[in-house]
Parts: sequence; C-alpha cells; structure tokens
Amino acid sequence: MRIAPWKIVPFLLVLVVASIPPSLAAPPGESGWTVGRSEPIGKAWAGHPVGFCFTLHDNVLYAAYYNEERFMVVGRRPLGAEKWTFLTTKERVAWDSHNYITLTFDREGHVHLAANMHAVPLRYYRTESPGDITTLKGIHRMTGKEETRCTYPKFIRGSGGQLLFMYRDGGSGNGRRLVNAYDEKTKSWTRFLSKPLFSGVTGGASMNAYPIGMTTDPKGMFHIAWVWRNSSDCSTNHDLSYVRSGDFRTWTTSSGEKLDLPITLKTGEVVAPVPVNGGLANFGGGLDFDLKGRVIITYIKFDEKGHSQIYAARLGVGGWKHFQLTKWEYRWHFKGGGCIPSEISWSRLSPTADGKALSFSYKHIKHGPGRLIQRFDPETLKPLGPAAPHKPWPDEITRVRSKFPGMQAQLRATPPVTHGGRTVRYLLRWETLPVNRDRARKKFPPFSPIEVFELVKK
Repeated sequence: MRIAPWKIVPFLLVLVVASIPPSLAAPPGESGWTVGRSEPIGKAWAGHPVGFCFTLHDNVLYAAYYNEERFMVVGRRPLGAEKWTFLTTKERVAWDSHNYITLTFDREGHVHLAANMHAVPLRYYRTESPGDITTLKGIHRMTGKEETRCTYPKFIRGSGGQLLFMYRDGGSGNGRRLVNAYDEKTKSWTRFLSKPLFSGVTGGASMNAYPIGMTTDPKGMFHIAWVWRNSSDCSTNHDLSYVRSGDFRTWTTSSGEKLDLPITLKTGEVVAPVPVNGGLANFGGGLDFDLKGRVIITYIKFDEKGHSQIYAARLGVGGWKHFQLTKWEYRWHFKGGGCIPSEISWSRLSPTADGKALSFSYKHIKHGPGRLIQRFDPETLKPLGPAAPHKPWPDEITRVRSKFPGMQAQLRATPPVTHGGRTVRYLLRWETLPVNRDRARKKFPPFSPIEVFELVKK
C-alpha cells in the first residue's frame, strides 16, 4: 500500500510518496543540494500518481515512465552524453496508482523491467543486448505458474548478486508472496522458493501479507517487516511482524528459530499485536538500524485514546521494545479500498548524518503544509527539542509550477555519487493530481513536463 502527497516500493492500498531518509538530509530548514543543470526529457501522464523508475547504473541514467498518452516509455543516457535514447512501448497504464514501474539489471547487464500490474497477468520485459533499451522485449512469462494475478513486482539482489523477483499472487486479503530466480546462462526463471514466502490462504481465515520494510544489514542479512490484511479494506490491517534470512531461502525469527514456509500469521513472529481497526498501516515508515546496528521498525497505530501515533519497535536483548515517538491529538482512521489520500506520511527512523541521534521526517494534516523532521536520543528515543522544517531539496524542485488546481510535485532520486570531482545526485521530476482511489477523473491536465536534474552537494 502507498500514500499520496525505492530499498521500493508501493494493493488495494494507499499510495505513499517516498520520503527522503533523514541520514541523507541537510540540517533542518535547508537543502544540502543546489541545481547544477536540468533537462526536459518528455511529457508525463499527470491524471494520477503512479510510481516511475529512475536509476543510475554503470554511469548510465535510466528512466521509465508513462507518457501523456499513458504509454510506458524507457529512456537511457550515459553521464556526459547530451542525448537520450528512448523506446515507447505498447504498455498502457489505467487509472490505477498501484501499477508502478520497476527496473533492474542482471549480472550480464541486461535490463529487466516489470510494470503495470494489479491482479493481472505478469507484465515483464527484458533486453536482448546488455543495457540496450532498444532491444527491450515483452516476454510476460517467468515460470509460467501462478502468473495470472500479479501485483507488487520487486527485483531483489540475492547471494552472489543473483537476481530474484518477488510478487504477490492473488488479491488483497487472500494473497501469497512468491519468489523466482534468474539464470543468466539459460536466460530463464525458476521458482527460487518451492513454497510461498508469505501466505494467507493456507488454512483458517484468508489474509495477505504487506511488507512495509525490506533491507539488508552490513553483513548481508535480509530483514523484512510486514503487516497482515484481511480484505481489500485497509482498516483490516493487523499484527506487525518480522523475519530475517542470510540467503533469502532459510528464514528465522529474531531469536534464531527456523520457520517453515510459507510463513503465516500462526507461525510468524508478531512484533506488535495490533488488532483490526487499530490504525495500523501497510504503508509508510519501514525498517532500518540504529547507531548500534539494532533493528528498528517504524509504524503507526492508535494510542489508548484512539489518536494516531508513530511508534518504533527496537530489537534488543530480551526481545522487542516499543517507543511512542509522537503525541498528536488527531485520529486518522483510513479505511476502504483503492489508493487513498494521506493525512499523515512519515519516514523510517534512521541515524542522522552527524551520527549523534536518530530522526524521522513527517507530514501531518494538522501541522502545516510542509514536512518536519524530529530528532531523538539514540538510546531513550525521547525527542531532542521540537520538530523543525525539513527541506531535502531546493525550493525550485519542490515548488508546484502547474496552474491546474491540486497538482503535486513527484520526485525520484538516485543515491549520491562522485562525478566530475563533485558529489552529485540525479533527480526525476514531474507533476500529477493526487490519488483518487483508483477512479477515473473527468478533468485532468493533458500532461506534465518530465525533467531530469543534476544536483550538486553544497
């Protein structure tokens, strides 16, 4: 699920705008980046937000987006080159904010792309020549099994750089997460896990696992946090859970107890036993590590007064310890299906750039139009002063330019890299109307300019 305004996404879910990890943020109140150059690359669909893909690989920028006619376009430009190479496909997105685009590379440099899926047959593309997007072909098949109701495609880098692919088979409230593996020699996919990783359809009431955080630690251990959902209604989220693995094949609890697959509500480790209608979200927050490398899961739920609050669960000696990070007097009871507008959005709790605290950024309907950042003591997780304005990007990047009412800036950024003797990062920018529970609009702008910015660290 995602919320309106990648380590992902975004179901009949909520569309969440990706927040910038506090560890990459400048001091509160200012941006640590200046605009070095910008270039228009085309016209983007603006009727509703849907995740575009933007990445830097081997000093080449790749952008994948839906154009003004909603057809998927893939572009490529080496750093230092002046012109982009584009391929326009026949893949056309509907009024559904779930249908994001994700793109990656195998160990030989071939582009793999999955997109435009919400409980539909697999939509999968691969290049015939490494890195050459003009040879991108629609294959729309991997193993040939359980590929008729696919959602939430995710490419994962496994042990030794092996390319894995995880997706949901089924629907919201009755889905299973399946994992495939790619073989460069045979150019074929096989089932990596013989059984689903998560399943809510094996005995008892059906449900579905929604990962809210998946990452690796410095030792290469995989960590996943997720919530369970009973139906397409997002208010039926419950039971924040956790699992880890050294090879994405053998999974254990935080105490090292081996789990048989598939992991279910009965067998998985529950971190926070939040009930249905308890305000638990299957979006926002996520999983990170504190200054001592301890796992921290950031999530939202109702407090004892029924107000929506952000919490952190930290793994330590003796198990999980929970901390309430906010003291808001406001209740956001999200419910229903489709991608819903957000009243609160928040990032995961992460170490600050100075290594002296933990922080998360948030946006709250009652706390002004901009984002705020809150710092916490790294041990007690008590606030270190009041929240401060959070501006990770220059104002010219975030300022809405369209005169069409309700438009919002959408951003996708690469991690910082060194190029030309400077620390830079690249950012894809376009504007859209907000989410609309995946329903068509009668009035919407014809397109939005889509641009690439080169940002230089101050």
